[in-house]
Amino acid sequence: MKDLILIIAKSLVDKPDEVRLNEITGDKTTVFELHVAKDDLGKVIGKQGKTARAIRVILNATATKLKKRAVLEIIE
Repeated sequence: MKDLILIIAKSLVDKPDEVRLNEITGDKTTVFELHVAKDDLGKVIGKQGKTARAIRVILNATATKLKKRAVLEIIE
C-alpha cells in the first residue's frame, strides 16, 4: 500500500524528490502521513478535495482486500 501511494503522489507533483510517506501501524488501522512540497499541496488535494478523495478510495479498496483499515493524512 505504501508503494501505491508513493507512485500516485510522485506522479502528481512537480517536485517528486520532496514526497515523503510515514507509515504508522496500529492494531487494526494503518495511518499514512503524506508530506509534499508546499507548492505541490494543491495538486495532491485537487479541486474541492477530489484528487485526495480518489487516492483515499484506492487506498481503502486495497486495504479492504487485505482485510485491514488504512487512513491517509496529507500533511502541510
